[in-house]
Order: sequence, then structure tokens, then C-alpha cells
Amino acid sequence: MIEVPEGLAAAQSELRGAAGRAFVAVLPGMAGRFLEEWGLRRDGPALHGMCALVLPVVRVADGRRAVLKLQEVDEETVGEPVALRVWGEAGAGVVGLLEYDGATGAMLLERLDERRPLTGVADVREAVRVLAELSARLVAVPAPEGMRRLGDVAARMLEAAPEASRALADEGERLLLLDCAAAVREVAGEPGDRLLHWDLHYDNVLAGWARGDRAGEWVVLDPKPLAGDPGFELFPALDNRFDASDVLWRFDVLTGALDRERARAWTLGRVLQNGLWIRGGGRRLPPDHAEIARRLLGRG
Repeated sequence: MIEVPEGLAAAQSELRGAAGRAFVAVLPGMAGRFLEEWGLRRDGPALHGMCALVLPVVRVADGRRAVLKLQEVDEETVGEPVALRVWGEAGAGVVGLLEYDGATGAMLLERLDERRPLTGVADVREAVRVLAELSARLVAVPAPEGMRRLGDVAARMLEAAPEASRALADEGERLLLLDCAAAVREVAGEPGDRLLHWDLHYDNVLAGWARGDRAGEWVVLDPKPLAGDPGFELFPALDNRFDASDVLWRFDVLTGALDRERARAWTLGRVLQNGLWIRGGGRRLPPDHAEIARRLLGRG
């Protein structure tokens, strides 16, 4: 019997209410089904984030170490297996997809070393350099047909921005969110066609398994893919391991050969997107998000 970790159950209940609790309820049966169908045996304690259950496994037929990932299929996750295959064929440095079930979203992925995330690299400059190189490899790949598109996301953001701004408690932050919307409006007509990860931060990069064929490599996982401009990819690398004094030099490293003004506008778009998700009374932008926007706007 598979036990769902309490942290995953709590996160799903808080984020998705009854739908999240229903998803948690079916996870043990789903895990049991794919352990049997794909010829797997458990090989360690369950791992989880806020949305997915990850079981370390061994494929009985050949002894290959892998992980079974179970998550709800939604707008953000539906494109993950297609993106992994496209990036994999291009040698873009992503986790290998071994099996996939379209009806449930279950995936069998190559095993990486969860004890060695890029977050563990103490030298922040080195971590940013690694992430910049991986990002460049990802966005070099054109998005396949059928991916959700940044142009659609941007249109919804711009439509919602005025109301979201009025809901903020602080006048300075209301104006800041509108400035972010204005920056997006300038570039929204050319949303781009690259295959983006959307959630590329240091915890979503793991070292290859020491005894596997990716030993010594940094490998990307957990994309929420969409088609768009590479500048929309940069915000997580500025916000994760946040330090206000790092914002501008990190942005310099991450932009590389990109158009800096477009990258700045789309990064402000991520601040806008996050601002639209704020709920509850006395709404404020997260301090680090507001500071990133101010620094990119020259107001730091």
C-alpha cells in the first residue's frame, strides 16, 4: 500500500480544495497500477512537491533505476511529456522520459540524484552560470505544435491587470504592477516561439545519478512548458535564492545573447503574473518580487 506523504496531501487540500483531496485519494491505487504495469519495484521513500508524488523505483526487467511521477494533468502539466521528448531529442539537458500514460499523466523518468540540487552549490555565481547555460540550451529548441502559448497568457494578464492592481493595499505597488503591465504591452505583439520551461530555478536542476550515464552532468526536470519568448524564462532564477544586490548581475548573466529590453519586459511580465495570483485581504506583492521589478525598472 502506497502512503501519500502528509505534506503533499496538505498542499493539495490547501491549493485545490475538494479536487486536490480527490486526487490524493486515488494516488495509492494509481501508484500500485503503474508499479505492476511497468514492472517496477519500490526503491526508497516517497518524494513530493506541492503537486506531484515521486516514487524511486527499479525497473525489474533490466535493473534500471528510475522514478515514477504522478501528478494531476492540467494546463501547466499536460505538455510536460511532449516537451521532455522534444528537448531529449535535441540533447538539451533534460531528464529522460522512459514511459508515459496519457490518460493519467503518469511518467517513468530517469533517476537523478535528489540529494544534489543546484541549490546546493554554495557559489551563487557558479549556480547562475550553470542555469544560464541550461536555459540557453532549452530555448534554442522551437516549441512543437499544441503547446500553450505565451501570447494567450499575456492577453489574459493584460486584461486582468487593472483590477488586480486596484486590489493591492499599497499605492506604490499598485503603480508598480501597472508599470509591469505597460512593459508587457510593449512586447505582447511578438510573444515568441521557443520552448520554455517556465519554472527553471536551482531546485529544478539535479546532478545526474553517480552510477548512471549522466554522472557529472546537471539535468533539468519539472517543466511547465509553453511556447514563447526566452525572456519569460528568467524570473525564477532571480527570485530563487533571492538577494536584492544580485538581481542586476544575475540578469546580465542570464540574458547572454538575448535582447535585453525584451527580456526585461517579459521578466516584469512574470511579476505581473504572480501579482494576479495574490489572494486575501490587505494584498501586497511579495517583497522580493517587488524589488526585482524596481531594480529592472531602475528604481532599486
